[in-house]
Order: sequence, then structure tokens, then C-alpha cells
Amino acid sequence: MSTTTTHLDGLIDELVEAHPPASTDPVTFLGAQFDRGLAWAHFPVGLGGLALSPTEHQQVLRRLAALGAPSALLRNVLGYGMIAPTIAVHGTDWQKERFLRPLFTGEEVWCQLFSEPGAGSDVATLATRAERDGDEWILNGQKVWTTLAHISAYGLLIARTNPDVPKHRGITAFLVDMHGPGVDVRPLFQATGEAEFNECFFSDARVPDVMRLGDVGEGWAVSITTLMNERVSIGGTVPPRDSGLIGEAVKIWRQHWTGRSDPHAMAVRASLMESWVRNEVARLTNWRASDLRKAGTPGPEGAVAKLAFAEENQKTSELCVNLMGAEGMLYPSQYPLIRPTESAMMGGDMRKAFIRMRANSIEGGTSEVMRNIIGERVLGLPGEPRNDKDVAWKDVPRS
Repeated sequence: MSTTTTHLDGLIDELVEAHPPASTDPVTFLGAQFDRGLAWAHFPVGLGGLALSPTEHQQVLRRLAALGAPSALLRNVLGYGMIAPTIAVHGTDWQKERFLRPLFTGEEVWCQLFSEPGAGSDVATLATRAERDGDEWILNGQKVWTTLAHISAYGLLIARTNPDVPKHRGITAFLVDMHGPGVDVRPLFQATGEAEFNECFFSDARVPDVMRLGDVGEGWAVSITTLMNERVSIGGTVPPRDSGLIGEAVKIWRQHWTGRSDPHAMAVRASLMESWVRNEVARLTNWRASDLRKAGTPGPEGAVAKLAFAEENQKTSELCVNLMGAEGMLYPSQYPLIRPTESAMMGGDMRKAFIRMRANSIEGGTSEVMRNIIGERVLGLPGEPRNDKDVAWKDVPRS
């Protein structure tokens, strides 16, 4: 056992002894975890980290999960997996010190404000404007499909600050107060009956320049860091074996099909085994990728993980419904119109999950975009023609 591992084990043991997970409220526990450098072990010392490797960070997560510690990811899924790594790379010292700790504890939930009605897969065509006014910026525009914006304290937003240069070069990133004047968050109800997503309107909303993330015009670099981490956060999580949707599929098979040996049952069992193998391959692949991933912006492996996650979730949730037979056609919750307090990415009734997983191939980048990234950056295939690459944003035709 290495000296570093021994040191980490000692810190974890001391944390759990001082703050037993079963009897300590999550905010207190996670705050103590952050202060000991066990929030993101690969972050700098003093910012929730110990300047270790991502592999050692994964070791911390696995050990704490086994001890029943609360999960910062589940409490603040977008903030933990996407916003924090972006602030760590592009933020000022003040931004890191101000935002990382309450983000980790879940006291301040975060959202991501990238997509717009006319800028989905091609985010760089965004039209939301930010105009400089002294030490402030004035925001005007609309964002859409913003997960959990209705419970978020802050959001990471990208806006156009220069329409006279090509689309990728005239973008700047900001950290926005979601409860500030001029910010209006409206629900978008999904097929499940939940409004997990939102549309957000900005009408002369003012943002201090100290809340600008990165330099003026460097918002695309900030967004790439965020999107790469988003894909890893969505698809690169390493769950325990036999957990998640495939665990539910096995459970349903045991309830409905155990003891049957007719040809139909044998075909169903073969489908279950094929699904289990695909899920296990994806899990082990993500495990290797998470251990090998370097600190900073992840590479294209995030696109591989996200694509596999989306397609396998849809196939596995469909298998779960099929295994339930006629019962799979019933929807028990009657589609109540509610605004949830956490992401519905996983968990819950499998019939609801089947409907929810249809969004997996859209959110975080469509499966088509993921295939383009894999083709261009992994396989070295020619990129798609981009006729507007060197054209000023204001001169690009738009519908």
C-alpha cells in the first residue's frame, strides 16, 4: 500500500469518525469532506482537493460510498460534475473560493445555460446577448432545456459579446444569479408529467464583471470544458456491478420469469443476458477511462461513454417494460404535473424510466453529435463541411 493511499485512508477514517454518515446531516458532512481535501482529491489544496491524481480521487469516492457517505453528485448533479471542474480550470481565485464549497455541499445548486431555441446541437450559433455597461454586463435572450433551473441558485451561461467575429470567437461565459432581477424561469413539462427542464428568459439582467468566467471572447473554450465534463458526468459514472437499470431488469426477470423453460422464456433470458453483457462492458470501460483520465478537460472518451450510456439506457429500460408483460403498459403515477427537486436521470418506476430515457440521446449532446466527435477526434475521419467557419456571426443566415 502506497504512502498516499495510507494518508487518504487516514483522512477518510478521521472524517467518518468525527462525522458519522448515518447521524450527520449531509451539508455538515460534505463541508467537512471539502475542508479535508476529499471533495475533489485532484483539485488544488484549499479548493476541496489535495493535488492528487484523478485515479486517487476515484478511490476516495468508492471508499466513501462504501461507508454510506452522502453523495455531492446526487445533491447537485450539474454543479458537481460540470460546473465545478469548469470553475477550477477557468475561474479566478475569488470565484473558486466563493463558489466551490457551497456547490459541493449542495447549499447552492447550479444549472447550465447553453442551449437556445435556435442553437441546440450547434451551440455556437447562440443569440443571447451580453453588452458591457461599465463594471456590469446586460443580458438579453432566452435559454431552453435548462435542467433544474427552478431550484438553482446560480447558472453558468454563455452569451454573445461580439457579433462581428465568427460565431465561436464572439462568446463569453458568465456566472449568473438565477434569482436576480430580469431572470424568469418557466417550466417545460415532459412526457413523464415532470418539469425537470425549464426555459429561462433574461430581460436586461445585470451581471457584475467579477462574475465573468474566463476572458472576454473565450466563452467557447469555457463551454468545451463544461461539455466534455458533462458527457463524462452523464455517461462516465462507474456504478456498482448489477446496479442501475440492468439491476432492475434482472430483478423484474426473477419476479416474472423464474422457473419458466418454454421457448419464449428462453429467448427472453437470452435477451437479458445480452443486455447484461453490454451494460457490464460499458461499466468496465468507464472504470478504465475514469482511472486513466488526466486532470483538466476530458478527451473524446466522454463522447464514447455518453453515446453508450444513452443507447444502452434506452434499450435496457425497454427490456424492463417488455419483461413486465401487460403490466408494463400501466403508468402508476397518473402523470402528475410537478417540478422535481432532483434530476430524474435514473431511478423510480421502470415504466416511468422508459419514458424518461428517451431524452438520454438528446441531453448533453445528441447521439449524432457524439458520433461526429468520435469519427473526427477518435477515428480521424474528415469533419463535416462548415461553410460559416470564417463568417462573422451577424452575417450568418438564420431562420
